[in-house]
Amino acid sequence: MSGDRARMRHVEHAMGTVFSFDIRMDGDADRDRDRVRAGLAAAVAGLHHVDEVFSPYRQDSQISRLAAGGLDLADCEQDVAEVFRHCEAEERLSEGWFTPRYAGGLDPTGLVKGWAVQRAVEMIASSGAAAVCLNGGGDVQLHGGPWRVGICDPRHPGGLAAVVQAHGALAVATSGPAERGCHVIDPRSGEAPVEGVASLTVVSRGLTQADARATAAYAMGSGARAWLERLPDTEGFAVAADGSTWQTSGFARHLAGRGDGADRAA
Repeated sequence: MSGDRARMRHVEHAMGTVFSFDIRMDGDADRDRDRVRAGLAAAVAGLHHVDEVFSPYRQDSQISRLAAGGLDLADCEQDVAEVFRHCEAEERLSEGWFTPRYAGGLDPTGLVKGWAVQRAVEMIASSGAAAVCLNGGGDVQLHGGPWRVGICDPRHPGGLAAVVQAHGALAVATSGPAERGCHVIDPRSGEAPVEGVASLTVVSRGLTQADARATAAYAMGSGARAWLERLPDTEGFAVAADGSTWQTSGFARHLAGRGDGADRAA
């Protein structure tokens, strides 16, 4: 980071997880800081509103009411229709390995957190921030930079399996048990994936897509690598249960040099 950049940090609890904001500004004029502070406040309020609308654990949320048949999609906020458009696109792309519908239920949370984080970063960036890093429960959206994001080693708590570097829009999403225990279900078997993948990380421009694709790829197991290779602007990195790793053909261009630390861990 250049020495003339002011910095702002904030931690917020929302959506059942922790959101860590790291914001950099060119210069330190009061008016610039005030604009960015207002952008941060709007982004934080937006995260809480997303929880109110999309939480499947709140009986009064629009998603819960929609799933129970007490509300029609046409009567929901426009954000609900937008999220389901993204969900349907990722469901088609993954041939059903990602789905917001399972066992008769309705739960888009495999995508909605990434979508909410990406939108929050865009709000802060539009307020004039030179660089933004937002880590939402282990998944990261970046703007500007430079940034370095560590990919946690699921076999060695506190250790890193790799470090991604970025200068510009980039998202890093990881599925696996490291952050909050395994929350991914194989939609075809109804069980947790058992093919020996300890964690699977997807790198893409936006966290909306990266979050959903990491979920789908982790559920796929052995088929994930070939699937990720076919996707545009999407790369993957996996750590197997035995400690071995694999990566897609374009992942290396995102790697930081040896000895480089990380600003955030994913």
